[in-house]
Amino acid sequence: MRILIVGHGGRESALAMKLKDDKRITGLYFAKGNATTDHLGKNFNEEDIVAMRDFALKERIDLAIVGPEAPLVDGIVDEFEKNGIRVFGPNKKAASLEGSKAFSKKFMQTHNVKTAKAKIFDSYKEACEYIKTTSYPTVIKASGLAGGKGVVICEDLEEAQATLDDFMIRRIFGDAGIRVVIEDYLKGFEASIIAFSNGKKLFPCIPVKDYKKAGNKDKGPNTGGMGSVAPSPEFTMVHMADFQKNILEPTMKGLQEENIQFHGVIFFGLMVTQDGCYCLEYNMRLGDPETQVIMPLLENNLYDLIDDCLHEKDIELKFKDEKAVCLVMCSGGYPRNIETGFEIKGLDKVKHSQVLFAGARNQGDRVITTGGRVLNLVATASTYKEARDKVYADALPVRFDYCFYREDIADFH
Repeated sequence: MRILIVGHGGRESALAMKLKDDKRITGLYFAKGNATTDHLGKNFNEEDIVAMRDFALKERIDLAIVGPEAPLVDGIVDEFEKNGIRVFGPNKKAASLEGSKAFSKKFMQTHNVKTAKAKIFDSYKEACEYIKTTSYPTVIKASGLAGGKGVVICEDLEEAQATLDDFMIRRIFGDAGIRVVIEDYLKGFEASIIAFSNGKKLFPCIPVKDYKKAGNKDKGPNTGGMGSVAPSPEFTMVHMADFQKNILEPTMKGLQEENIQFHGVIFFGLMVTQDGCYCLEYNMRLGDPETQVIMPLLENNLYDLIDDCLHEKDIELKFKDEKAVCLVMCSGGYPRNIETGFEIKGLDKVKHSQVLFAGARNQGDRVITTGGRVLNLVATASTYKEARDKVYADALPVRFDYCFYREDIADFH
């Protein structure tokens, strides 16, 4: 059995590590992969959908697993299915729930999914008038894909005006910011729940705590994720019951009513307040760095899970009674201007954690940085503190020019 994994981040490294020991798998292929996947199979340095389709046909790929949001929104699943390639992920219609925050917000409102009150604006002038009347803080979101960076919590009118200028006039995220969603600010803690879809039902994983801000104590700009912890220590069984009743079930019903069927995963970005769980956003793929802590705890065989979903069978997810912590090590300047091309040293001194490369590639005997989020250190243990101590001890000897990471991941004291 030959499997193609699309993507080149830490998420794809985690998937590859989960699949690598399955004796039924005779070949792992990656488009375009990274320094981890380079040792587990064959990297194919291409991200164009047509090129990936042709590669999958040529290599007789039995299953494709799509990691990143961009190819999903661009219709890679539709293209693969049209050519008889078995693929795990949402089609273009379903991927719109992530590709357009305006579309997903309307979906939530229509189907009574518990979410923050919001208005959608295509007009810069109307948006500017609205922010003069709203209460602060308020949240402004670029409707399109912005790599996890297109959400700003504005403390006052001046910051809201500057954000609208950035999104709609300066277009710092290109066309993603032409349309914006302005919604009420919710106070609480965030949680991530990823659910597998068999086309008919949704099966949720354990909750994950994700750290989105670049700096300690949640300071600085939004990022794609600076670390994660599973299961989330804040998310209780009461919260899970609330989530299932007010978010998961109406979402599942809404998907059926709108004939949005897919075999893949849906990621619920949640805010948990004193009034319960609210759905902030849908992502239509495995999260990064959430996947990095889910995979080590998942007891199920990953290929069997995916195969059952593709055959529309019910699944029963099982997780180890342990804690997992992921620490993301980044290039200086991330998530804004970054420099790459630096050698990563000290990897041989990592003793307690799994190294999952993301923005890194092999160059002879050296590993070189290529992106903002360079590598992940992942450890499991019986307690959060023990898992946390492992990743931070292993981070000390790892170094590359301008490296930085948060110092408060899984610090629950």
